[in-house]
Amino acid sequence: MTGETEQYKTVCKSEFQSMHGKLDKLDEAIRGNGKPGIQIRLDRLERFQHVIWFLCGAGITAGIAAAFRWIGG
Repeated sequence: MTGETEQYKTVCKSEFQSMHGKLDKLDEAIRGNGKPGIQIRLDRLERFQHVIWFLCGAGITAGIAAAFRWIGG
């Protein structure tokens, strides 16, 4: 039993601390920790994309309607 405890202290403990630090950095990048993280930035990009598609659709519709009015007289 003491062999496992010594192996944990010499090998595993530092590895677990290293992985814990990396996970903390990933969590901070995703959630933001007081500043916009990846999650919020991606949501903003998706909303902006929807606005652009709406404006393109409205512009195309207005252009086709204007063309029909011009052709129709």
